Amino acid sequence: MDAKSFKLLLLGGAVRLYFSRTPLASLIGDRVEFATPLNSYKRMQEGVFLLEHDIDPYSGDLVHESPLVLKGLSWIFLNYASYLPLLYILLDLLTAGLLWIMSHWFVKHKLQEQRLERKHYANDTEELQYHNEDNYDIPELVLMAYLFNPLTIMSCIGLTSTVFSNIFLALFFFALVKGYLLPCLILLAFESVRSFYPIVLISPLLLVFARRSYWRGFCIGLLFAAACIAIMAANYLVMNSWNFLDGTLGFIFYFRDLQPNIGLFWYFFTEMFEHFRAMFLITFQLNATVLYLVPLSIKLRKEPLLLATVLVALMSVFRAYPSLGDVGFYLALMPMWKRCWKYMAHGFVVFAFFLISLSMMGALWHLWIYAGSANANFYFGATLAFCTGQIFLITDLLFAQVKRQFCLYNGQKIMIDGEEARIILE
Repeated sequence: MDAKSFKLLLLGGAVRLYFSRTPLASLIGDRVEFATPLNSYKRMQEGVFLLEHDIDPYSGDLVHESPLVLKGLSWIFLNYASYLPLLYILLDLLTAGLLWIMSHWFVKHKLQEQRLERKHYANDTEELQYHNEDNYDIPELVLMAYLFNPLTIMSCIGLTSTVFSNIFLALFFFALVKGYLLPCLILLAFESVRSFYPIVLISPLLLVFARRSYWRGFCIGLLFAAACIAIMAANYLVMNSWNFLDGTLGFIFYFRDLQPNIGLFWYFFTEMFEHFRAMFLITFQLNATVLYLVPLSIKLRKEPLLLATVLVALMSVFRAYPSLGDVGFYLALMPMWKRCWKYMAHGFVVFAFFLISLSMMGALWHLWIYAGSANANFYFGATLAFCTGQIFLITDLLFAQVKRQFCLYNGQKIMIDGEEARIILE
């Protein structure tokens, strides 16, 4: 890491440290946009206390963190609670550093790949190609997008366990780019057992390591299943009970807590008749996992890292208990696709969606819960607009990548009957 990036890292840490010592930290820890039943600091604190007093944390409906995470954090929670903000800040900085290294290796790989394919590129595509300066510019943009995004900063100072999810995902992306199969499998298995939805990232993992070998892919699938079983067994050894499965994965799949958040589940399951619950539950969970997996994997089979980025983004939109910290993570990955930005047509629309919906959430929550002059429809309208903005961003990125790939080989100016044609995807 160069001196400038290291200074940015220190500045990002200083910003987090400053805000962690203000009243904003406790306020963010109570906001439903950041703290969900899965990642709330208070719930994790309760889980650690119960575990240390030999009480099953999963016998009630309050704690939903993995037993291994609770056990691993119990010592610092019980003995050095005042230093917890420093731990979260250090982990967040480590996540930023891993993303910097990962994006640097990504650009290096793209340049090598480009040298082999450049002879097939059209003449007017220089601005669409990766250049040597991208080795510095793109990692720096990724670093800044993570360190100084208000969503990641507030998620960190609110002591949400999204910080742990982000570092596990950053480690997974790093191992994926470097080609480390075993760390990839272990990290993905751990995060899948912990929060269910990352299991879809098995697809980019197979695209990187299977290399069109069905037998190799089958073996990797068996190793992944074995890693999941081993992690479940380790959780069992901590608890001496299988209750944690229902308290973690079961809680996520069956969506038992209707606390409002920035997602789409809570409003529908609050309003629907109970006899429709099973049908909608299966539909929503399929939408959040396998519905887009196969078509995206086929289309992006040559771009596994883009596939992983899109899947993480879709998880952040459609999962049962999303938080703004999840959104902040995938937004930090967007600068890696800097060469697609020329064809991203909805930048202003997405920015307007994000700015207005995020600004309205706090006001509409106050009107609904405290002032009593609004209802759930108002708040859900803001969260629905925010999810719509995210979908616009994801589809815009996918369309831009398709247009870039087409123009690299066919040129940016397509002439038909002597006139320049427009490329329109429908």
